[in-house]
Amino acid sequence: MRNGYFRLVNYESGYGLKLYPAQDMGDELRVSEITEYLDGYGIAYDRNKLEMLVMEGEETVYYLGSEPCPNYPESYMLDISEDSMYATVRFIPPTEIGSRLTFDDFLRDLRLRNIVYGIQTGELQGHFQSAGLYGTDIVLARGKEPTPGVDASIEYYFNTETHRRPKVCEDGSVDYFTLTTINQCKKGDALARIIPEVPGIDGSDIYGNRIRAKEPKRITLKFGQNIGLSEDKRTIYTMVDGHVTLLEDKVFVSDVYAVKDVDVSTGNLDYQGSIQIEGNVSTNFEVKAGGNVIIEGLVEGAKIIAGGSITIGKGMNGAAGGMLKAGGDVMVKFLENARVVAGGFIHSGAILHSRVSAGTEVIVEGKRGLIVGGYVQAAKRIEAKSIGASMGATTILEVGVNPLIKTQFTRLQKSQADMVKTLQNAEVILTTFKEKLSKGVQFNESQLKYMKSVAALVEEKTAELKELDVRLEKLRKMMETQKQAEILVNNEMYPGTTIIIGDATKTIHTSYHYCKFVRDQGEVKMVAL
Repeated sequence: MRNGYFRLVNYESGYGLKLYPAQDMGDELRVSEITEYLDGYGIAYDRNKLEMLVMEGEETVYYLGSEPCPNYPESYMLDISEDSMYATVRFIPPTEIGSRLTFDDFLRDLRLRNIVYGIQTGELQGHFQSAGLYGTDIVLARGKEPTPGVDASIEYYFNTETHRRPKVCEDGSVDYFTLTTINQCKKGDALARIIPEVPGIDGSDIYGNRIRAKEPKRITLKFGQNIGLSEDKRTIYTMVDGHVTLLEDKVFVSDVYAVKDVDVSTGNLDYQGSIQIEGNVSTNFEVKAGGNVIIEGLVEGAKIIAGGSITIGKGMNGAAGGMLKAGGDVMVKFLENARVVAGGFIHSGAILHSRVSAGTEVIVEGKRGLIVGGYVQAAKRIEAKSIGASMGATTILEVGVNPLIKTQFTRLQKSQADMVKTLQNAEVILTTFKEKLSKGVQFNESQLKYMKSVAALVEEKTAELKELDVRLEKLRKMMETQKQAEILVNNEMYPGTTIIIGDATKTIHTSYHYCKFVRDQGEVKMVAL
């Protein structure tokens, strides 16, 4: 294979331009390269004739003049990328009586052009050690891209997964005690360590200019009480027996507070760590924990609040006054006449006449697996064997919007309305003052001071209102119907059930079996499982 090239030669009592066409699929001659060369030496030519000869693709000589062939040495053309990270060279042969360029002279030229880094001597030698690689793009120099550093990270020695579900047994029952979200730890156990950052390696362009690598991020361990730090400050360990949790990138260790029952013998419980109750929680009592709450018995009309998850082995009869509120998941054998709010999922064997809200999904399964009456909300999915009742109990199911976000949106809307009203009143006062001032009305120092405070209030509330508008817009986008929000019926859905998916509503007037409901083109539609 040979690329097309050209050179000046003696020809018919003068000199001419000899064209060597490409051979064996080589690159064709470039007219622009020829014209640039001729123009550079001030040699006259007919461009149309030159283009025609090149197009014919034959080895030929284009007569240029009666003078002897000029003595021009080998030359070259450089092509340098805009980011100065890559350069190629195309060598142009000397005239028939001209001299070739030496490798040392070429390197000296490059230094004069300040090209000093990444010169590909191996590839260049192929040209200088041969008869010449003309009409060919030869890699001249390559810059070096910087190697970014690796950010530091933290390796945890305990399970940081908070959304773990109970096991459904082969007979349909649900085991709420085999699985626990508590990570037990013993004094001296390592909890986490820092994997240090790896510095980056600087790069360079072909001119030798340093390109700095992106600095890696460092990291520190965040932890609470009962935790020690190693001498090298890279490892933390527990100083007590207890359990470990990760909340918002901070590690906590606390003892689990264990009691038999919550009743008159204990009073209300309020504990920063986790609470484990072997028995029952009686009506009107309150259990509050910063971590998880595990109740092996029954909860009556009580209030259970947990920063983590809530697990109730024998269910809850809220007697219309009981409430469960968890930052994480709620796992309970059954719910009756209860109010439940969970930041994660809710898992139960039956939900009867309760008001339930889950940040992700509500799953009702097991032998009964039914939802009857009440209002059940979930951001993504509600699934149950049976929904509603043949006697027509009013049952409302809603998916597609995170209940917690919806509540926050409603609260901020009220704040926005109050702020607008305050701002409007202040602006009326300020406008009236400016009108009077323009008419020459004189104000005393106390009045001027008051008006300055009103002006400051307007400025402050205007800024707060803009910030509030941004927050509301973000929440509004978050409240858009989720594409995969759905309600699954694994057996039967009875008439009288109302389904809400985002902004679409449908009341069921006939029974449905083994199906799911989704939002499609603004309507609630049933599709087969």
